[in-house]
Amino acid sequence: MDEQKTEHEISEHQRINDILLGPLERPAIKWLVAHMPAWVTPDHLTFLGLIAALVIGASYWATRFSPNFLWLASFGFILNWFGDSLDGNLARFRKTERPKYGYYIDHIVDTISEITIFLGLGLSQYVNFNLAVMGLIGYLCMTIQVYITTNVRGVFKISYGKLGPTEIRVIAILANTFIFFMGNPTISLPFGEYGLYNIIVAVIVILLFSIFFITVFQEARLLDKEDRKKWKKNQ
Repeated sequence: MDEQKTEHEISEHQRINDILLGPLERPAIKWLVAHMPAWVTPDHLTFLGLIAALVIGASYWATRFSPNFLWLASFGFILNWFGDSLDGNLARFRKTERPKYGYYIDHIVDTISEITIFLGLGLSQYVNFNLAVMGLIGYLCMTIQVYITTNVRGVFKISYGKLGPTEIRVIAILANTFIFFMGNPTISLPFGEYGLYNIIVAVIVILLFSIFFITVFQEARLLDKEDRKKWKKNQ
């Protein structure tokens, strides 16, 4: 019974991806999956997303030798978006979903990708390693929140405050482009001097942890209220 229920929840969960770039992303994804060559499978796209993440991490590390690798990192973000955003959509378009396998593999690959990208960023010449690790922790906290909510509520929500993985990728590409042309200028703040890329990552870290704690508090209160209501009803 539990196994059947889990399968139903995974396959029937409600998807919420209300992002700022949604009006541009959704039509693009719809067109791409409709024109995808028949030989391309969702597994191919998942693998492409993983390889792209490895390219991003390696490129950030390689900026120690040349800032030109920022362009390769940005290209990696585009490929990562292509693979990560289209794999599940292609499966749904072709009606070849494998709910348990797809859910499991997709999120394992996402976790490996997140670790690779943030560690690569921390090994670059632009971002403090400890700050990059904090970014990784914050991002993983948000992904765990998404997975738990999917299991508890049957709602797969990957956007908060109009921000999702697509917006994070765009911010990274814009930051890479700015840093390549302008360098990594040091900015004086009341509590010290910091490179611009460190400040950008620090802002993302603050946003991630703020959204995480606010969301956890809101969800916990709502779930407690729902459970108490059911408990009283059954008395």
